[in-house]
Amino acid sequence: MGAVTLDLDFSKVNPKQKLALEDKHKYIGYGGARGGGKSWFVRVKAILLAVFYAGIKVLIVRQTYPELMNNHIREMRNILYKIAKYVDKEKIFYFPNGSTIQFMYCRNDADLDRFQGTEFDVIFIDEATHLTEYQIKTIGLCMRGANELPKRIYFTTNPGGASHHYFKRIFIDKDYMPDENPEDYSFIQALVTDNIALMAKQPEYLQQLENLPEKQKRMFLYGLWDVAEGMFFEDFRVGTKEQQATGLYTHVIEPFEIPPNWTIYRSFDWGYHKPFSVGWWAVDYDGTLYRIMELYGCVKNEANEGLQWDPQQVFQRVKEIETTHRWLKGKNIIGIADPAIWQKTTGISIYDVAARNGVYFQKGDNNRIAGWQQVHYRFTFAANGKPRMYIFNTCKNTIRTLPTLQYDEHKVEDLDSDGEDHIADEIRYMCNKLPIKPIKSKPIKELADDPLNQRGEYRSSMNNYGIKIY
Repeated sequence: MGAVTLDLDFSKVNPKQKLALEDKHKYIGYGGARGGGKSWFVRVKAILLAVFYAGIKVLIVRQTYPELMNNHIREMRNILYKIAKYVDKEKIFYFPNGSTIQFMYCRNDADLDRFQGTEFDVIFIDEATHLTEYQIKTIGLCMRGANELPKRIYFTTNPGGASHHYFKRIFIDKDYMPDENPEDYSFIQALVTDNIALMAKQPEYLQQLENLPEKQKRMFLYGLWDVAEGMFFEDFRVGTKEQQATGLYTHVIEPFEIPPNWTIYRSFDWGYHKPFSVGWWAVDYDGTLYRIMELYGCVKNEANEGLQWDPQQVFQRVKEIETTHRWLKGKNIIGIADPAIWQKTTGISIYDVAARNGVYFQKGDNNRIAGWQQVHYRFTFAANGKPRMYIFNTCKNTIRTLPTLQYDEHKVEDLDSDGEDHIADEIRYMCNKLPIKPIKSKPIKELADDPLNQRGEYRSSMNNYGIKIY
């Protein structure tokens, strides 16, 4: 580049940005709250890659072109003046060493057609949770090339949005599918309080986040992923490993041996094209529910796709489990199911098939609003930090699906039944079977963090900002 100087100011780079700049994983998530310095990171990392790796092809994606222009292109044109040529028609920066930085948007699935046949070494998907999981994975297929250049995808994220649950799974829960290598993934949490430059230039932004409603504040100030906008079970808590061990301020706990005198229940929701769901419950002497086991008829790695088992297959499997598992065999199991299984649309009802296999049910109370209220009552934490319903952490599909469910736009107290609601429905039947009265909830303890620095604690800043380029 001759005597031309690339003017990138690293004097205010914060420790989280430095970690992200030097990360070499294949899939890197950065952010997790508003104001964490994500846009600066995308611009600077893309430029560094283009300068230090001759011939590298970099792609930056956002949901709309105006977002690309306002957040990246305009600023990068100022930085790269006299260094790289920008061709507006192509939306590409061309570097003298053969490297390129291209910009593309994806507002809907139709925009994915423009990505077909393209190849990039490194992809940045900025504000990635605004895109759907399908869009993200389709764009990710463009990361390829027969060369020795880095192959990576960077995701900048906040909680909430269309792919909230996908990113929560891979970066927060670290719950990987068989075709996903855990060693490929890295997540750097960045909060507004990590952004030294923003805090100096716009300190009132922190107070703006502090003044948000509680749910938005948990997402955008604290960067917590356990609440999403429109989330029906926003009171559902998976808890940390320590909380799961103690049962305090969590609904998910480690399994334990079920005392022999506890009552066992079975709840059931039928599905064929959509998944069926069977849940087994133990009830202690205080009336607390424990979801101890589940059988979920969903195609592996295909959310909300049923196995298409006929009733005979389903109830043979249920009977097999109940006659072999140590928690269930020999028990008088009380079954509760959707009343719809008693309908005889083909001469024999689903219930008749169940009964022929020795699997019996009572008709469940199908009152939706009252049932959801019962679920919320059981999720409420008492003064001692304990709820009245627990879920064993081996019930993976329950833990996966409950946070994905949304409110019905037209019935504000009901759940949107277009979601993967089958487990939730049979939980509702169970809670309606053993109704309880509400208790006064105890607020969840505030985070130990002091984002407004009201305690006057010292926050260190970097005094050595050398950045290694990978």
